[in-house]
Amino acid sequence: MQTMDAGIQNHTEHYLHDPSNPTAPGLCAEMLGVADEACRAGDFDLAAEIYTSQLAELEHPDRGLCLRKADALARGGRIADALDSYCVAANLQALRPDELQILVEVIAHTIRTKEQSDRKTISGGSTFESRCFESDELDDEQNLDLFSCHVCKCLLTEPTSLVCGHTFCKCCLEDDLSKECRSCRLKPNKSPREFTLGGLRVNVIASGLIEKWFNSESKARRYWLEGEGLWKKQDVSNAILKFNKAIELEPCICQLLARRAELLMEMKNFGQAIKDGDTMCLLRPQWPKAHYIKATAFRSTGRNEEALQEYFYCLALKFDWIAVKLEAQKILSHMFSSVFANNGLATSMQPLPVGSTSRIKPSSLLSSLHSSLPRDGVKAGCSKEATLNCSKFKDENSSILQRSENVNSVGLSSLFVQPVLKRKWTEDVKAFEPPRKQLKEDKASSRKILPTFSGGRQVQSQLLDSADFECSLCMRLFYEPVTTPCGHTFCLKCLERCLDHNPNCPLCKENLSEYLATRAYNKTLLIEKLLQHFFCDELAERRKVHEEEMKELSNLNQEVPIFVCTIAFPTVPCPLHVFEPRYRLMIRRSMETGTKQFGMCIADELNGFADHGCMLEVRDVKLFPDGRSVVDTIGIARFRVVTHGQRDGYNTAKIEYLEDKKVEGEEFTELLKLHDSVYDQALGWFTSLKDDMKNQIISHFGQLPVKDSDPQDNPNGPAWCWWLLAVLPLENKAQLTILAMNALKDRLIAIRRVLIFVTRKRPR
Repeated sequence: MQTMDAGIQNHTEHYLHDPSNPTAPGLCAEMLGVADEACRAGDFDLAAEIYTSQLAELEHPDRGLCLRKADALARGGRIADALDSYCVAANLQALRPDELQILVEVIAHTIRTKEQSDRKTISGGSTFESRCFESDELDDEQNLDLFSCHVCKCLLTEPTSLVCGHTFCKCCLEDDLSKECRSCRLKPNKSPREFTLGGLRVNVIASGLIEKWFNSESKARRYWLEGEGLWKKQDVSNAILKFNKAIELEPCICQLLARRAELLMEMKNFGQAIKDGDTMCLLRPQWPKAHYIKATAFRSTGRNEEALQEYFYCLALKFDWIAVKLEAQKILSHMFSSVFANNGLATSMQPLPVGSTSRIKPSSLLSSLHSSLPRDGVKAGCSKEATLNCSKFKDENSSILQRSENVNSVGLSSLFVQPVLKRKWTEDVKAFEPPRKQLKEDKASSRKILPTFSGGRQVQSQLLDSADFECSLCMRLFYEPVTTPCGHTFCLKCLERCLDHNPNCPLCKENLSEYLATRAYNKTLLIEKLLQHFFCDELAERRKVHEEEMKELSNLNQEVPIFVCTIAFPTVPCPLHVFEPRYRLMIRRSMETGTKQFGMCIADELNGFADHGCMLEVRDVKLFPDGRSVVDTIGIARFRVVTHGQRDGYNTAKIEYLEDKKVEGEEFTELLKLHDSVYDQALGWFTSLKDDMKNQIISHFGQLPVKDSDPQDNPNGPAWCWWLLAVLPLENKAQLTILAMNALKDRLIAIRRVLIFVTRKRPR
């Protein structure tokens, strides 16, 4: 005989019931040890035979051994035989709920196995179909579409975007302020108190789209939330009216039906709660909560057999639901106890002989258990009148259970004898309900076809309009949309340029200084994904335009951004304090394009900036909360301006890079002598300075670079020349003249003249 699936064995911790009388004559501890070992090895038939033989040796049945035998039979798939032993134990003393754990788990597992087998048979043996009997709540997160809140799993209501870029319902965020973002685990920058004082702002674009695309569901969700608010205030009569309005608009939302059913049960309206449970089971037959709500409603009306059926189906879908498992165990415990009470037997009566079966297997218990399990032709989850078998067995030796050697091959429904006689439930459900105003039947639900559960909402094509996704600053399709704390959405680059000039929102003028300080310009993922999904072609065109702009900005030959400020030299650091909006934009673009370079020129009255300058490379940028920054740069190359230009407020230029002309032979020998001589002269001047002056120069420009072995190695000439020009007390025009020279010899001669001049002028 096949045993139960290994999954149930591993999931259920093997629990041994203690014998009632361990020292009873005929009880062999060694044999019991063998039986226990057989259970652990999965040989439940052997264990059951040993327990049977041990019970036969006893003068009176031992309750603990009966339970051990029952558990072994159940785990071996022989549920009918197991019930015999459970009945014997129950006759000796009422069964506690915890003693029925294995029976409940085995029945739930059997239902699951049978459902999977039926699906595999229908699908022609498809492996995928045979595995489809799974709880669909595991897929809730995966099935959420773009318009669902990841906290409440419902349609976004008053969608609010966080600085991290994720969007949730406003009410969900207000209830969960102190915690991190559910999607990225980023904690909010503001404290809960600051959020409360400032108020969370609704994303204007997202709110308008949801209202436009899902008007009916959006209204239903608002009624739903209003009902929840009234429910919290214990105003259940008005709360149920709000729920009814919501369901009239959207009768197929299972979560909404579940909440109304829970409210109805609180109002003692169990009949309508059961109807809502039926609807949920039709919409989502594999949603454990739907069956749980039905079971709770059934049990509240005393219909324990039907409640037990739903509890079993819950466990078949969600095996580790402890609360449901305990409820099923309680109902079974009550059933075993009520069987003997209904037959006039006290639970403390004297033990019956093991061979006697007329009293320990009454028909009412088996009929009740039979009605609690799925039967052929009955769809799981649908309400049905309970059936009770009132016939008595004439033959004491006949069993009320249909014996089955293999529960997996025969199927669960064949484990029990079909009821001989049926009678209707004698009490109407309304008898359990207090007088109240009758609920109207949902007309909308009778007109609509109930769809199966699906994770995606469909947007009608006529409602799609790219104009809904236009940035109010550039009047183009959003590119890298960013939502401000005040709820307005802009292109990232557009918003940054506006904040360069003014720390207020371009639309509502709310101060965004704190937002500017954090630099948390994260894309609003909801808007971004909607663009990708519904306007992919338009977005691709918009991206192409942006990439062309970036390519143009990164061409450092055709259009170099020019910072008009001071003189800069190759290899020499040049720290900058950037505060003007045009230069904020220029520095940001140089970083975004990846060049990290721009030109530095001094001002010129005629052309705006000088005809020669030095390219700078950004090494680091430190931002201040108000948008200012300190930019650490270093000179890398000289250039000559070919044409002057402007772009978005800052200067640009087409340039040519300058390189020193190389010399050879005697000219190189003379150049080398001149180079060494001027270097020694420069070193002598620097060492003669006062200590405080030297320290200031070193802290700003560093030490005097060492002398190059070949002064022509670098196209810009020796580094010490540029260091010396930066520290010598020269006017910008004089420095610019030397910077523009493309002959190292001329530059060295000019530096020597300056050194002679400053040495003579030095006070003695």
